Amino acid sequence: MSLAFLLTTLVVVATPGTGAVYTIAAGLSRGTRAGLVAALGCMLGVIPHMVAAITGLAAVLHTSAVAFQTIKWLGVLYLLLLAWQTLRDSSTVDVDESAPRATVSQVIRRAVLINLLNPKLTIFFFAFLPQFVPAGSARATATMVGLSLVFMAVTFVVFALYGLFASTMRDRVIRRPRVMTWLRRVFSGTYVLLAGRLALQSR
Repeated sequence: MSLAFLLTTLVVVATPGTGAVYTIAAGLSRGTRAGLVAALGCMLGVIPHMVAAITGLAAVLHTSAVAFQTIKWLGVLYLLLLAWQTLRDSSTVDVDESAPRATVSQVIRRAVLINLLNPKLTIFFFAFLPQFVPAGSARATATMVGLSLVFMAVTFVVFALYGLFASTMRDRVIRRPRVMTWLRRVFSGTYVLLAGRLALQSR
């Protein structure tokens, strides 16, 4: 594993995207545990893309316009749904700790779907990993699996830091309804912007 791979992975993972936004939102609205669970979910969402890249399914996605467009628009619709749910979610501004909260499974499911419905991540794995696998290597598959696991680990660590930072800020804003309302609107708007960016992407 090269330093170039680690640096590139760190840049790609740390660049704010849908997973980072969701993890930060979870940390702010529901605390440290939710932020860490969201980070775990985003990491698990990498697995299908990793498997697709290693088994060659990414090649099908890369060459099939229909497959790419289908997954892309499912991702757009899901981001818009998240925007709508975030805007309507009164629990993010509720100081009452007894208020209904999203379960661990719900947080993980949403985080996984965010990464799963992103065709660019599969294309990224398909184009990114081979650059760090020696040509003609007899252990190409094992090398790709190892690099993918490193990518997943970096994803969890970076997103966990996002979630922890957000949770530390929680007490400063959770009891300020006006601040939480604006944060909710910002996250909702960010999901819409990310949906728009995804909709404009092409292979």
